[in-house]
Amino acid sequence: MQSLIEDICQQIIELDKCIRFAGFAAKNGNIVASKYRKDVIPLLTLDEAQLSFIDSALMMRIREARELKLGKVICSIVLYEKVTYATILVNSEDYPILMVSFDNENPGPQSLILHEILPLLSHHLTGTV
Repeated sequence: MQSLIEDICQQIIELDKCIRFAGFAAKNGNIVASKYRKDVIPLLTLDEAQLSFIDSALMMRIREARELKLGKVICSIVLYEKVTYATILVNSEDYPILMVSFDNENPGPQSLILHEILPLLSHHLTGTV
């Protein structure tokens, strides 16, 4: 299973040149697998990236409390000055959180999430998104 999620990270990276990073995390936010685009210099250290995943995992759990009224959480997008982060919930016990970062030079991370990343996840992890 580890090689499958690493392969999915690589496939996500290859979807568009604005994608900087893709990584899966466990419920507690611990990184399970991740990939950076070849030419990317990470903006965060490994420890900072881990804290970012933990923060995202916590926030997604908080958002789930509103699901009865709003519907299932699909993803959360945070726009920073330098990058955009998308946290996508995957219906998997082993790796329920996918985080993808995008360069802000090209508009449209939301379109990539809806039309490229979610179908890719559905293809590989049938019934999990």
